Amino acid sequence: MSREEDSWLSKAQHAALRRADEADPLGSPVPTRVVSNGEYFPMPQTLQQKQVEARIAELAGETARRLGMSRRRFLASSAGMATAFVAMNEIYGRFFDVNPLEMLGTAHAQGSVPEDLFVFDDQLHMIRETMDGPLALRALSQGAGDAAKAAGFDKNPFNAEGLPDEFGRAWAAWNPSLAQSPIDGANFKLVKFVKDVYLDSQVSVAILSNAPLGLFEPPGGGKPRIPRSVDESLSAMNLTGYQTAAVRDWVNRMAGSTRLLAHGQIFPGRENLGFMQQQIEQFHPDSWKGYNIAYTAKLDKDPESELKQWRLDDEAVAYPTFGLIRDNRKELKDHPGFFNICIHKGLAPAAPGTPEQGAPSDLPKAARDWPELNFIIYHACFGPRFFDAEALESIRSEKLRNGVPDLRWLTEFAQISAPLKNVYAEIGTTFASCVVTFPSVCAHMLGQLLKYLGPERVVFGSDSLWYGAPQWQIEAFWRFRIPQDMARKYGYPALNEKVKRQILGLNSARLYNLPTRPGAYKPIPSDYERRIPDSLKATLNFPGFSKPGSDRGAAYTPPNDRLAAFREDYLAAGGHPANRRYGWVHR
Repeated sequence: MSREEDSWLSKAQHAALRRADEADPLGSPVPTRVVSNGEYFPMPQTLQQKQVEARIAELAGETARRLGMSRRRFLASSAGMATAFVAMNEIYGRFFDVNPLEMLGTAHAQGSVPEDLFVFDDQLHMIRETMDGPLALRALSQGAGDAAKAAGFDKNPFNAEGLPDEFGRAWAAWNPSLAQSPIDGANFKLVKFVKDVYLDSQVSVAILSNAPLGLFEPPGGGKPRIPRSVDESLSAMNLTGYQTAAVRDWVNRMAGSTRLLAHGQIFPGRENLGFMQQQIEQFHPDSWKGYNIAYTAKLDKDPESELKQWRLDDEAVAYPTFGLIRDNRKELKDHPGFFNICIHKGLAPAAPGTPEQGAPSDLPKAARDWPELNFIIYHACFGPRFFDAEALESIRSEKLRNGVPDLRWLTEFAQISAPLKNVYAEIGTTFASCVVTFPSVCAHMLGQLLKYLGPERVVFGSDSLWYGAPQWQIEAFWRFRIPQDMARKYGYPALNEKVKRQILGLNSARLYNLPTRPGAYKPIPSDYERRIPDSLKATLNFPGFSKPGSDRGAAYTPPNDRLAAFREDYLAAGGHPANRRYGWVHR
């Protein structure tokens, strides 16, 4: 049956289906069958999925009785999540490093993640109050159900063809803890940002980033177009560098320690050098974020000319910007990561392999010409956009590049970067998009980065808040393992505890010269919301507060608030996920 024929279910088709919430009395934290929202006819549960479901039920029933709690309550805990990983390892093969003893953990245990783990999240996002946010990304990671449908998504927004993931699912939840929470812009704003990052996760310190990917919308409802200036681009983005720094300053002053860093924004070209210097003088970026694929480069003085995409090795466009950053080396004293150039590459549709679109071929020259700069390549240059069926097909068809499966752009990036000691790989979204849905892709991706760059040049990023709080990714990364037979065949190094600690935090701490000792980072007060000053509300355009004259204005100094509560108190009073799914499943 074609996708067109089954796009609206008939009465006969409905008769062959059951409601997903009624068909899942188990309440597994990981989906064990395809759930349809009614837009397509779901595949029957596979034999392996039935085996996983039965094993989860068996293990959960036995362990819940030992702990004196209901099976459903047990499955809503981190011990229940560990149980799901144990069952999946038994049926699918050992992709997750989970100890069966974790099933005896308490309701608020952090699974196998050690309490002393230092986590540096290299990529966080939020939005200003006047925006709604990237709802498609949240729907993608949350999976099919009533919440996605209410937000206007009847199918996986990045898998229109309904292709299956590694377990036969077209739209599975990446982050089960999201359950059926509403999908709206409030998920990505300041109040939720602080809660998700500092109360609901083990993140010690992180970088708040920004994304100049929007089109300019002329006043009066004109047709959106490519920006012609920095100001037009700033008006269209989720967060400006100035706003990013304002959030950084408030969080750090409130906590009494460095919990958040801020990216400055790379707008290359000689005509943009004034804006680049202005950022340095006004809010002192901790490092820089640039997008080759974004329209940010100004090539001439004509005010009517559009901004252009750009490449790292362009001596006329990128090099003046790199030179300006180098010439402001005095910033290194207070901002040791000032020479870190973070570049978005990858997550692109199938397109010509040009650096402007995200291909890595511009890296060797730029890295060699600017040895004092560190080039941290975000998303590890992974080509596929969010749904990794293309990469899985490359693995299964044994399409190789120099002896390893050819993952579009990522494999090329890893191999050409091997001798470039100032090039690093960041795994935001690349890891999130495959760890639950395409574990074979995840294993090859991490294996190749470790093989060619080494464990010292791979850093962790979650790309939160797009996919909820970072904690699920921290737990999944800590548990994940590269199967031994795969490692032997392709020469992948071990992903052991030492390497995981390096990737999750120690490598980035070295890049930003930050301490990793216990006690260096103080908790965020639990009453943080009432501490948001009016000046920050105005900067982020909270309703009821006037917008400052420019998002590029001088930075303010927030009040010297200190600690008020601990994350442990918050967790002790917290709820638990329902693990309920909505839609239709095959009888």
